[in-house]
Amino acid sequence: MLPRPVAFWLVAAAAATLTAASSAPSPLYAVYQERFKFSEITLTIIFAVYVFALMMSLLTVGRLSDYVGRRVVLGGALVVEAGAMALFVGSNGVASLLWARIVQGFATGAALGVLGAYLLDLQPSSGSRLGSLVNSVAPTFGLGLGAIATGLLVQYGPHPTKLIFAILMALFLVLVLVTVLLPETMPHVPGAMAALRPEIAVPKRARGAFAGAVPTMVSTWALGGLILSVGGSLLGTVFGQTNLGIIGLVIGLFPVSAAAGALLARDLSPPVMARLGSAVLAVGTGLSLLALAWSSIALFVVASIVAGAGFGTGFLGSLRSVSQLAEPHERAALLSAVFVVSYFAFSVPALAAGVLTTHIGLRTTSFAYGYFVLVVALGTLAFERVTVRH
Repeated sequence: MLPRPVAFWLVAAAAATLTAASSAPSPLYAVYQERFKFSEITLTIIFAVYVFALMMSLLTVGRLSDYVGRRVVLGGALVVEAGAMALFVGSNGVASLLWARIVQGFATGAALGVLGAYLLDLQPSSGSRLGSLVNSVAPTFGLGLGAIATGLLVQYGPHPTKLIFAILMALFLVLVLVTVLLPETMPHVPGAMAALRPEIAVPKRARGAFAGAVPTMVSTWALGGLILSVGGSLLGTVFGQTNLGIIGLVIGLFPVSAAAGALLARDLSPPVMARLGSAVLAVGTGLSLLALAWSSIALFVVASIVAGAGFGTGFLGSLRSVSQLAEPHERAALLSAVFVVSYFAFSVPALAAGVLTTHIGLRTTSFAYGYFVLVVALGTLAFERVTVRH
């Protein structure tokens, strides 16, 4: 078995690789649209089916590792994820893309809860804050890395719609082999079949903190949904950018900045992080609205960096406020509940934006979406201040 510190960072690498795979298609959506001739609505459906499959997986398989152990669930999820990458490599139309995203969503949902719980299990001590920090930083860094790497490979590498997925498939197969060497941190206990019933399980002691963290989760992840679903189309249509390497880089700046923001704010208390994150997110969203109004890609880049820092800071604050209230056998279920809320906020507004785009255009839809996120962020900030006073 691997030493626990080594195992911790390997699990963190698995989390980053998993989310890198989830954002890898983002710079490719414009390529797929041109090649397979589908509309903006179809694009957002391809984006949304991934998230809904992910949420169904979180609601069912998400708690399973609390009963059958971490390794077997993680290993199985990584095998299915490798299969999803193979489906992307062989994609030849809208139907195959939909199936690839559905399988990927199911695998990602199965893995997110167990990866989050594993990081909390393997952190240096029970009182350590490293697990919650890496739970926030690794997935957001992975999202950025996936978008950036895909954009560069599509623009400058061979086989633009296949190479990134072939690389990721190989990485997931290596991670499956590594999983065998990870120490098991959760013994088998009865109740595995009952755990497969769809349910959001938040421990009673964590419910107040969880409810208070929901507005922050919604405001942060909603903006991420816009950037990762129609960001590529936005950069091409509104800002006239055609270089997919640059498109991937700009899309990736948002989650990479989120990871950096979480690292910089890691020593603040969870309530302070949540308030600071909401304020910075509101500023970044306001800048993005100005960038749309002026068609300024330079300002849009600045806005993405600022908003991303707000995302990372706010989400870490909400994650840390709830994760510290869960016992080891409750961790996978609680982390699954966190990601169900986050990905719901990530997908539903983005799906609505895809529908609106066909009626009012991408620029106007992006303005409406930006105002929605701004209102939610400011409302979250007001809610947090009132909560602190009482």
